[in-house]
Amino acid sequence: MATKIRLQRHGRKGYAFYSIVIADVRAPRDGKFTEKIGTYNPNTNPATVDLKFDRALYWVECGAQPTDTVRNILSGEGVYLMKHLRGGVKKGAFDEAACQAKFDAWKADKQKGLSQVTAKNEADKKAAAAAKLEAEKKANAEIAKKVADKKAAEAVAKAEAEAEAKAEEAAEEAAAAPEAEAEAAPAAEEQATETPAEA
Repeated sequence: MATKIRLQRHGRKGYAFYSIVIADVRAPRDGKFTEKIGTYNPNTNPATVDLKFDRALYWVECGAQPTDTVRNILSGEGVYLMKHLRGGVKKGAFDEAACQAKFDAWKADKQKGLSQVTAKNEADKKAAAAAKLEAEKKANAEIAKKVADKKAAEAVAKAEAEAEAKAEEAAEEAAAAPEAEAEAAPAAEEQATETPAEA
């Protein structure tokens, strides 16, 4: 029976995450499996891998064949490096302590690289958020300026309308004054003529 180490898909459409399983090559992708040795979530940056290291190393040493993606995952987690170092121990090139020390040094360097990537992603997010905030502030300032200009224009138009209305009222009053005088003059004459006649 050929044994494969492969991914088993889970998750909704457009947001897949995977289980890393040991399965018979004849079994369907999401079907029967022998053992689950971890999970792989490519939706995060960097991708999240939760692996049972000892079991993965056991199956690799037993000859289970990984798919290309799983081979990359196991290599990134150091499974193949540990297999190589344990081969050196078996051949007598170095002892178990030196093997573990080399692996720990590699793992520490790997973690340092991952922490740098994470820090860079956080810095990029903060910079993007700051740039977005500045753009929003600029847009709000432009909107406030437009509103202020519009209000100033409305105030000027209102003042001009009031001035025109006052000017029209003054013109109407000026035009009405001679008419009133003209109407008052005949009335005064009538009164003047009536008074001597009565006397």
